[in-house]
Amino acid sequence: MSAFRPLFLQFLLSVLRHALVVLGLLTAGGGVALLLMPSWRVSAEEHLLSWLERRSFDDVVLAADPQAADRATAIDPASLPPEQARMARWLASTYKVAPEPVAALVREAHLVGPKLKLQPTMILAVMATESSMHPFSQSAAGAQGLMQVMPKVHARRFDEHGGPMTAFDPLTNLRVGARVLHDCVKLTGGTVEDGLRFYLGGSRVDDATAAEYIGKVMALKAQLEEAALVGGAPVRP
Repeated sequence: MSAFRPLFLQFLLSVLRHALVVLGLLTAGGGVALLLMPSWRVSAEEHLLSWLERRSFDDVVLAADPQAADRATAIDPASLPPEQARMARWLASTYKVAPEPVAALVREAHLVGPKLKLQPTMILAVMATESSMHPFSQSAAGAQGLMQVMPKVHARRFDEHGGPMTAFDPLTNLRVGARVLHDCVKLTGGTVEDGLRFYLGGSRVDDATAAEYIGKVMALKAQLEEAALVGGAPVRP
C-alpha cells in the first residue's frame, strides 16, 4: 500500500501536467485562430459584450437620467428639409463628426440666419472654418466653441444665455457667433468680405491672412450650397 501511493501521486501529477499542456496548446491555438480569423474575433467580442450587458454588477450604481435626451444637441437629419439634410451629411462626412448634432446646427443656422440677414451657409462656413465643427475647441487667444467667440469680449451676449460657460453649448455658441458676425458686417458697411475680416481680427490681421481666411470661408460656403443641391462629395478643407 505504501509503494502504491507514490506511484498514484506520480500518475496524478503526470495527468495534470499533460492536461495543463493540452489546455495551453488549446489556448494558444485559439489565440492564433482569433488573430488569423477576424470574423471569429468579432464574434467572440460580440458574445463577450453581450454577456457584460446582461451581467449585473452590484458594486457600481449609477442613477438613470431620463432628461439626458433633452440636453442632447442632436436631431435626425431625415427630419430636416432635403437640402438641409444633405448639408448636414456633407458637413458630418467632411469633418468626421456625427450627422445628428450637425443636423441640429444646420437647422439652427437656417432659423437664425434670416433674422440676422445672414445666409445660413455663411454661418455654417464660418463655423466650419473656425473650429472644424468641434464645439469644445479653444484658440491660443482664448476664443471658444464652434464659432470661436471671445467670451470676455462678448460676455454680455453670453450672459443673456446663462453665463460664459454657455460658450460650450453648441446652439448658444452658434447664436452668439452669428450675432457677432452680423454686427461685424454692419459695422464695416455691409460687405460680407469686410465683415469677415473684422470677425477674424480687423486691422490686427494682415492682408494676406485676411484674404486666405475670406477665401476659405467663401469656398466652403459654395461647397455647402452645391452639396445642398446635389449632395456633393465630401472635400477635406
